[in-house]
Amino acid sequence: MGIRNDVRARCLIGGLLCSCMLSPLRADVSPLDLRFVRQAAQRMIFDDDQALPLSSLHPSKIVGLELMHPVRRTSGNAAVSVSGGRLEIRAGGESDTSVWFSGFNPFATYKLEIAGAGEGNEVGLEFVHAGGEVLRVEALCGARRIDGVRWSLERKGDVLMKGEAADLRRRELDSPVTLIVQMTAVGFNVCLRQNDSVDLVGRADFVEHLDVRRRDVHRNMTTWLRVAGAGGVDVSIAGAKAELGPGHGQADIRAITDETGNPLLEGGRLWFTATTRGGGLPHPAQGVFSLDPGLADFRFEGLIVFDRGDGLLRNDLASHVFFDRGSKQWRGWTTGFSAFGDPRKREKKEILAIASTKDPRRGFSIMRAAPMGLVGDYEDPQGVFDTTTGTWRMLLCQNVDGYKAAVFESKRWNGGFERVAGPVTMNSTGTTIQMVGGTRYAFFGGSDRRFQVCSFPDLKPMGALEIDLPPWSERGNSRVWPCLIPLPEGSAAPFLLVTFDRENFPGMNGPNWTYGSLYLYHGFPR
Repeated sequence: MGIRNDVRARCLIGGLLCSCMLSPLRADVSPLDLRFVRQAAQRMIFDDDQALPLSSLHPSKIVGLELMHPVRRTSGNAAVSVSGGRLEIRAGGESDTSVWFSGFNPFATYKLEIAGAGEGNEVGLEFVHAGGEVLRVEALCGARRIDGVRWSLERKGDVLMKGEAADLRRRELDSPVTLIVQMTAVGFNVCLRQNDSVDLVGRADFVEHLDVRRRDVHRNMTTWLRVAGAGGVDVSIAGAKAELGPGHGQADIRAITDETGNPLLEGGRLWFTATTRGGGLPHPAQGVFSLDPGLADFRFEGLIVFDRGDGLLRNDLASHVFFDRGSKQWRGWTTGFSAFGDPRKREKKEILAIASTKDPRRGFSIMRAAPMGLVGDYEDPQGVFDTTTGTWRMLLCQNVDGYKAAVFESKRWNGGFERVAGPVTMNSTGTTIQMVGGTRYAFFGGSDRRFQVCSFPDLKPMGALEIDLPPWSERGNSRVWPCLIPLPEGSAAPFLLVTFDRENFPGMNGPNWTYGSLYLYHGFPR
């Protein structure tokens, strides 16, 4: 993005962060001269090797059980011990026992690995708020098997919300079963994993009863594993984890750049924002990924949430993050999809200006977010500072009888934008600005099964990218993003295209956007 023939690799942030440098081989190549060939496809589904740890309970590493993991006995006197690398909880009569293992993060994924259970045992997770609310998600067990999954939210004994998995397939505990609770800011998804196979078994929203996005709420919550039974318990736990992860689908991939649109390359890796999927709206969250452009090693690096100064942490997404070299700040724009999570339905969707002093590419990051005047049905913003005009130019999707690409311009990065081109006539999504052969172009996907190429900034249609094995079927949804990046000389290919599909994760009822898998293409001049 924004890569010019005369731009040399600039080192930023202590010499570690550099922009890509355009190879002379591609000085006069246009996007329509390129052919993209698929190299790899990958979907992350709660991958353990992609997880960023928040907390864990490893029985084999426990020394001083009730110091590391305090035990709370609501009823009965269950014996809690560590044996053979397992946490064992046993009682001969009625028992209700909880073991602490984590704080709470409203965007985290929680995993409880169940190795054994007795008839009538309840084994699961409970998220406890100091104000008296208790959210439980638990497996209902027979003798060495899981027969069901249910959930509830109570406040001082009053049931506010409850549900259970419908038509659940029984699972024998001949091998451990992992109960996965994926928090989605306003609710959660529940999955069961056994032998690397993951099934979505339920979901619920509870924001109208308890808004865990609020700082004063989630800061006062803790996470426990709970075991209960009316006729005794005999439960074996292999471990528990709280982590940030890539969800069960990824989408909306966009390069992280400098202010002029140059993709950032650090340690041989390109950096991207991409949505970690959890359901419809407002369930997804803004993930950060990296990739060695010569390999297919997508790596989940972090999660960004947004603070508008109203006491909430928000899961806005479809963001463009850039490092502004003048201010030494990380800045950008995001789409305010968290408005859909307002239980009172008063908030409006809008484009927000975001900023952070902390490098938001790794770990858990909070970026400040502020309105910038683009209130309404706008999506997918990307902007560049145009050094020839001294203005900021933003390409985004505007809903004008359907989403259409449009260009807005301002003298300021964080407000004052007015439309100067578009909207185009074609259905548009994933609006992307990129420089190829010394010229900026506009790219976007759409419903017509093409990656459109337009001139920039006037958005005159030029044609479409030539792509081998595109990430959509003949009748499938083709509204995906074309993230095109020129690579430095000496790379495996002169151009890279990273995109995704829109295949929803199976088993989720109701409207949802749980897509997709990630796709990697190499581009060469034809």
